[in-house]
Amino acid sequence: MKKNVLLRSFCIIALFSFKATAQTESLQTDTSRVPVLIETPSFYNYNFQYKQRLDSIQKNVPLKYNEVVQKYIDIYSKRKEMIGKMLGLAGYYFPIFEQALRSYNIPEEIKYLPVIESAMDPHAVSKVGATGLWQFMFSTARDYGLNMDNFVDERKDPVQASYAAAAYFRDAYAEFGDWLLAIAAYNCGKGNVTRAIAKANSRDFWEIRPFLPLETRNYVPAFIAAMYMMNFSRAHQIQKQSSTLAIKTDTIQVNRFVSLGDLAEALKVEEELLCGLNPSYKKKIVNGTPEIPKRIIMPRVSLESFAMIYEVLNNSQTGVDTRVVLAANDDRRLGKRKKELSGNVTAYHKVKAGQNLLTIANKYHVEVQDLKVWNNLKSSQIVPGQRLIVSKHANPDKAAAVKTSKQYISYKADGRHSQQGGKI
Repeated sequence: MKKNVLLRSFCIIALFSFKATAQTESLQTDTSRVPVLIETPSFYNYNFQYKQRLDSIQKNVPLKYNEVVQKYIDIYSKRKEMIGKMLGLAGYYFPIFEQALRSYNIPEEIKYLPVIESAMDPHAVSKVGATGLWQFMFSTARDYGLNMDNFVDERKDPVQASYAAAAYFRDAYAEFGDWLLAIAAYNCGKGNVTRAIAKANSRDFWEIRPFLPLETRNYVPAFIAAMYMMNFSRAHQIQKQSSTLAIKTDTIQVNRFVSLGDLAEALKVEEELLCGLNPSYKKKIVNGTPEIPKRIIMPRVSLESFAMIYEVLNNSQTGVDTRVVLAANDDRRLGKRKKELSGNVTAYHKVKAGQNLLTIANKYHVEVQDLKVWNNLKSSQIVPGQRLIVSKHANPDKAAAVKTSKQYISYKADGRHSQQGGKI
């Protein structure tokens, strides 16, 4: 009997030791997501210098120094390579964020959120599907005017997504009247924050914090710590890394389909660089139309070189039937012309054996996520014979590619891309 008890005790101790080791490993290797602190750490290393530094950069968002913030400073100060990389990216992305936030009178400090949201990677996708620098969920992105279709995901567009994020913070602050609560709502939703306020009978983040989801409890102090690290990196021996995006840029608008590969060849730059400046185009094709011209960010060129680029843009052959794409685009943005093309009717599809959501989405030039939303699907499982809505305005793929005629491009030589073509 005693041997059995000892054996069970040993197994329990070993199990807890394994879990502790796994949590430590996760904390060390996961450099993009906010590390999770299960318990509030003991405050054994209060640092008055850290507090003074936070006080020195505080403007509109309260930057409280406490044991949780200290713990995240400790974590991020060890991630020197990650912080150094983001310091390099900040030179390119922060002016974009600042312009969008300014347009909605949102505090400039909010520009640091993508540091903890996505590690400033426009292609970042969370385990629940949040996408882009600002990590928008599909439905929220739609609510704030971002478009996701077979060619573009504007959650990955630094300009468009930044204006959408600014609009969200405008609404959240109007509801809560507190920037830390607005930041918390950005992570867990306004409903969770409202319920936490009711339970705590307070509108102070640090008082309602125990009633918020675990991730959100850590999210706000992680934001404060990230803001600290981005401002005082040198004090922690962190050097800024150079970024390929640290270049002067120009903006053009095109009203036809353009291949980023063809344009990169004309510019004599790496295709990877041009795609990095235009991360929202899924197929490396800019799907501009007369109704919705699209923006291209490119390295600045001389006026002499631009004549050749103009010719390439007008003769780029993408192998895409623009009529089909026009019919599949979002009717909110195409208006009357879109309705004429689509017939303004709901389209259905009967699932056949061997088909899945991806093959059906490709057939109708929509997203898998669209199909899930339109049909209230909680998973990707479908069965033969099932009737699916494939769009209220969709045309199946019928024709081979056609060559479009020459059309115009507009050029903005401002050295910094702007919100041209924006919706917010």
